[in-house]
Amino acid sequence: MRTTIPKPPVDRILVVGPSWVGDMVMAQCLFKTLRRQHPAARIDVLAPAWSLPLLSRMSEVTTAIEAPFKHRRLNLRHRFRIGRSLVDTGYQWSIVLPNSWKAALVPMFANIPRRTGYLGEQRWGLLNDIRRLNLDRTPMTAQRFVALAYAEDQTTSSTSSVPLPRLFVDRTHVKQSLVELDVRAPNRLLVLCPGSEFGDAKRWPEEYYSEIAQRMLRQGWSVWLMGSEYDTEAATRIQEQCQSRCVNLTGRTTLGQAIDLLSLANLVVSNDSGLMHIAAALDRPTVAIYGSTDPKMTPPISATSTVVSQGLPCSPCFKRRCPLGHLRCLREITPDHVLNSAAGLLDREADSGRPVAVSE
Repeated sequence: MRTTIPKPPVDRILVVGPSWVGDMVMAQCLFKTLRRQHPAARIDVLAPAWSLPLLSRMSEVTTAIEAPFKHRRLNLRHRFRIGRSLVDTGYQWSIVLPNSWKAALVPMFANIPRRTGYLGEQRWGLLNDIRRLNLDRTPMTAQRFVALAYAEDQTTSSTSSVPLPRLFVDRTHVKQSLVELDVRAPNRLLVLCPGSEFGDAKRWPEEYYSEIAQRMLRQGWSVWLMGSEYDTEAATRIQEQCQSRCVNLTGRTTLGQAIDLLSLANLVVSNDSGLMHIAAALDRPTVAIYGSTDPKMTPPISATSTVVSQGLPCSPCFKRRCPLGHLRCLREITPDHVLNSAAGLLDREADSGRPVAVSE
């Protein structure tokens, strides 16, 4: 029997946020929807420590609460302690975005009366407003997040479109990040993001990135390489192939600094990664390259982005490594293909009145 959920006027909402950068960017679509529905509400997000600089750039979020839980650990004592510390906050509604059993514990421990989320790992009792995922109605991850803001019978109409993620950038912080990293903002900046923590099946070949970099350098562009410490080896090889003419920032930036610097880009070329979603949320012209993942599920949500994908019969496979060993879904996307997509984006930007140069 379905529990009857009280629905008084809502002024305090707790969202349990996802654990990946890209998913957290897409979660802003939910935050924006909640803000439209409840303009005066306090919207707090329980999230991993790494995500706090990202959440601080989302104007819809009132407070980001650090979730100090170790990855893949139950951490029951910590979850209980945090949940009980939130009891007096008086949250009326919680929305749990991760599908795991343990992600739903804190709202229950906090005695939040309405606890919404997808069934996930059989979370009966932990959640009392349980939804069943309908892939036909909500093919996009962002749509699935937004659907949780509505009653279940409103899902189809409410997710036909989603609000665009938009990150706020403080220009003072941008200048500070430039100083801290000892770089200057160039006139025409291409940012390449050759990494992806998910695996090799999401990584466009580094020699293709190198060719893009060299051709744009010859056109007078500056090229920055950005990513995490896991991307430093690939970026170093790209830099070597470009005779050290790029600025290699991989592994050197905090997430906050990466957001600040990406806001300066005139063009971003990226794998399907967290940085790609950040670039799109900053409204930067972005070419997003998809291999093993599905651009229909996690596209860049921006009018200034475009997707490049082969759409082979074997993709999307969602594997970390190509199960067939050929990686055709990425290798058959040529640098010319990506540059042509980039030129189309830059043409549109020029037509819109933004002073961005068009490159071949």
